[in-house]
Amino acid sequence: MALQDREYMRTGATTAAAEYDAGLRAHMLRVYNYMTGALILTGVVAFGIANSPAAIQVIFGTPLKWVAFLLPLAFILVLSFGVNRMSFAKLQLVFWAFAAAMGVSMASIFLVYTGQSIAKVFFITAGMFAATSLYGYTTKRDLSKMGSFLIMGVIGLLIAMVVNMFMQSSAMQFAISILGVLIFTGLTAWDTQRIKETYHEGHGHETAGKLAIMGAVSLYLDFVNMFQFLLSLLGNRQ
Repeated sequence: MALQDREYMRTGATTAAAEYDAGLRAHMLRVYNYMTGALILTGVVAFGIANSPAAIQVIFGTPLKWVAFLLPLAFILVLSFGVNRMSFAKLQLVFWAFAAAMGVSMASIFLVYTGQSIAKVFFITAGMFAATSLYGYTTKRDLSKMGSFLIMGVIGLLIAMVVNMFMQSSAMQFAISILGVLIFTGLTAWDTQRIKETYHEGHGHETAGKLAIMGAVSLYLDFVNMFQFLLSLLGNRQ
């Protein structure tokens, strides 16, 4: 009887583990789908605006350019601090609006870099992101300490970028771009592991949906920042 009980417990544990793994994979796929959808929306909006001389003039030829540049930051703050107060449906709307706002802001890259180099750097970024995110998902190493260090790196990076706005140093810009690529590559692995570890089978539909969207926001920002820093390094200017 004892042997039968132990066998039953092992079978139950194996089944539970399989169900957990299936649920985790579905959750991560949902995160990546949201992120991919946001990137597509951002790209479509940016490309559409860049190919409309009237839209370019209205947005980047007037003080509206500051609204275009700062609006994504406002959406990030709303998403970060309002996630617990918003319903899942409302959070989805804000998420897609954020992706569209990023498209407006990023339309300017089509005025600076050639379309061919933008496409080339995008695919390079996609390859780097996929490899690093896969590492974050599969590694057994605890990346939490690395995450804290990288967050401090982002703060230092922002300060350096503000300083260089006044210095206009090409050497400093080159260093910032390299550090930016390294920092956001590391953050991709850290965020992926963090998203994986926040998954729980007991989460209801509402909570699980919110976690998926906020996970997608983190990975989306990692991808976009990595892309922009790589574009600064590898992009061919018009």
